[in-house]
Amino acid sequence: MTALMTAIPAQPNPELYSHVKVVISIIVGLCITTLLKGFAQFVQHPRRNKVSILHLGWAASLLLAMIHFWWWEFRLSMIQQWTFEIYFFVILYAILFYFLSTLLFPSDLADYTGYEDYFLSRRRWFFGFLAATFVADVIDTSLKGSAYLHSFGIEYPIRITASIILCIIAMITKNRRTQLTLLTLYVLYQISLIVRVYATE
Repeated sequence: MTALMTAIPAQPNPELYSHVKVVISIIVGLCITTLLKGFAQFVQHPRRNKVSILHLGWAASLLLAMIHFWWWEFRLSMIQQWTFEIYFFVILYAILFYFLSTLLFPSDLADYTGYEDYFLSRRRWFFGFLAATFVADVIDTSLKGSAYLHSFGIEYPIRITASIILCIIAMITKNRRTQLTLLTLYVLYQISLIVRVYATE
């Protein structure tokens, strides 16, 4: 069966995008549900766990990123020939965001003094996965065609490089002021990017 599948060349099929889109939407839905459920906990039980601006900031940023992700993945319709490898990659890309969502809102904080203590203790995992999304973004953007990739100009490689550097710094330091500065820079640029590049698409 595997040999037969390998022997069959990939054929252009626009319906495959709709098929893949359903799977991606399920994963994106799980991510957003996890984040919204986490936010709702602060309303339901405001005194149960210590709230952190740093933690809430990254959670809000990730929610915005998920909404943004679902918007830019519309461009997957530009892919004319789908293969299992491309399909697997796109699903894996979406799963990275799911891991980020679950890392932000654990099922239990019994071993920590609050969300900030938890977040800083898991910062290497969080920012490691976040850095992986930027690497995946390069592959994802390339799959949509060289014209689309080059349409972002020199800002794109600078943005990816700077984002990965930000993640590395955030993985290393526990300094709260540095962490808040990195969060502020990331959120401001994220909003700027959406307004400048994607708001009219």
